[in-house]
Amino acid sequence: GKSVVVRAVIDLLPEIDMVEGDAFNSSPTDARLMSKEVREAVDAGKDVTTRRAKTPLVELPLGATEDRVCGTLDVEAALAQGSKAFSPGLLAKANRGILYIDEVNLLDDSLVDVVLDAAAGGINTVEREGISITHPASFIMIGTGNPEEGELRPQLLDRFGLYVEINTVADPDLRLQLALNRTAYDLNPEEFYASAREDQEALKEKLLKAKALVKEVQVDRDLRIKISTVCSLLDIDGIRGDMVVVRTAKAFAAFDGRTEVTEDDVGRIIGLCLGHRTRKDPLDPLGGVMKVNAVFKRIFKDGLTYEAVRGMQAKSQPGKGGDDKKKEEGAEEDGKEERGGLKPGQWRGLK
Repeated sequence: GKSVVVRAVIDLLPEIDMVEGDAFNSSPTDARLMSKEVREAVDAGKDVTTRRAKTPLVELPLGATEDRVCGTLDVEAALAQGSKAFSPGLLAKANRGILYIDEVNLLDDSLVDVVLDAAAGGINTVEREGISITHPASFIMIGTGNPEEGELRPQLLDRFGLYVEINTVADPDLRLQLALNRTAYDLNPEEFYASAREDQEALKEKLLKAKALVKEVQVDRDLRIKISTVCSLLDIDGIRGDMVVVRTAKAFAAFDGRTEVTEDDVGRIIGLCLGHRTRKDPLDPLGGVMKVNAVFKRIFKDGLTYEAVRGMQAKSQPGKGGDDKKKEEGAEEDGKEERGGLKPGQWRGLK
């Protein structure tokens, strides 16, 4: 189910312009998304041939090697022509598209480091077998996995802007509809596509309008301060969480056809943005998203200040409440009474 959803996203995205014959999906207009060869051609005033294509979707398998991901020496060209040539990897193919990692929590640590480096800078640098090349690798990373099979490294988890939990559908009517849709697709895929084309095109058009509108969406300064307050109270490391909440809220407002973000917009998306960024405490009964929503309510709905919520958090922590302090003081007084009349170091004896 998860993989089907990811692959279906491609049909909702618009086609993009690519330079013909380029292995890096280079943009004909944006220098940051051009390979070295295309950039040199554009700078020299040469005309480049372009083509329209779907947004790339590249799947990164768990068993992939580092050479397959980063790229390596083209052995065939080396043997046939006697020259060094670069064979692009999966990161090159994912440029300007989506990099999909199924079971991302089981990904090898060496590949995690490679993906992190590329995701951070938007470029991939390869230095091996006498080859030195840097090419654009700007992509949207989507990962799916089962948390019960293993935890995800915090460095990689932080790179995912949104976190969504997917559960099995419980509504009998909806389960039946899903089963009927799948049966109809298996019997006649073309007819099924035709029946859903109108709704899909309408959703695609709505996304395109939202993409054009999102640049005009404004976020009030007071909302930004409250968002940062929530992030601070949740002890979110860095400012990536603050930025993701603002960007997602703007996208949600644009999708709804508005140019101003409201508190309700923030409330709808803040759990998705921060739930996976909260520090896990085994003594905390609230989960990630529930904890985020609780702090959001204190700041946005109840109107409490940072200091007030921080004080409430301190009182709720084990070992730091007022009752515990009273118990400690009472124990000290009992000890003093038992020592009454005895010299320092003198033993009362067994009772």
